[in-house]
Amino acid sequence: MLFDFEALPARERYKLLVSTIVPRPIAWVVTQDGAGVVNAAPYSFFNAFSDDPAVVAIGCGPRPEGGAKDTLGNIKATGQFVVCLVPGSALEQMNLTAIDFAPGVDELNEAGLHKLPSTRVKPPRIAESPVAFECETFQMVPVGHHTIVMGKVLALHVKDEAVLDAEKNYIDTPALDLVGRMHGRGWYTRTNDRVDVPRYTAAEWAALKAAKG
Repeated sequence: MLFDFEALPARERYKLLVSTIVPRPIAWVVTQDGAGVVNAAPYSFFNAFSDDPAVVAIGCGPRPEGGAKDTLGNIKATGQFVVCLVPGSALEQMNLTAIDFAPGVDELNEAGLHKLPSTRVKPPRIAESPVAFECETFQMVPVGHHTIVMGKVLALHVKDEAVLDAEKNYIDTPALDLVGRMHGRGWYTRTNDRVDVPRYTAAEWAALKAAKG
């Protein structure tokens, strides 16, 4: 079945994108405004795009009525944000922070979540999250009614129990118990169901093909 994106309205393109590009990691973005009021919201248009410098990016869309969301407004005003990742144990609380509260409402308080101080930026991180990236704005790219916010990672926090070897930077990824976004309004998936598929060098692949005759 061919879907011609040039002939489809934006809402239909969105439905096709989010039901096929799965699972998507969730950026649980914490910002604060100039007065220090904290905002938190989840974004599944998110990923890492560079390691030197380390850059993550989120796609910030508008409010339903068309205005900028607090996340984008706060980042534009302060240049700082924290990306937390979502564990299965905090899935319900994350969902509460997605509510379109009025500006000035602290979503973390509404969801019964706790704050921890960051080390390099002013916005706090979420205590219930096993991973937090402290970021400063690297670049903003307007794309239609979205704005792609690229953040340079200044610091990374990982819960102690998930660090296998701090000197070698080995992380016990399954211990993070992260969830990913699926399709529809409320579908998610856990990331602890995995398959190990080793990579081959060209020489190893040639040897395997030769062995098979």
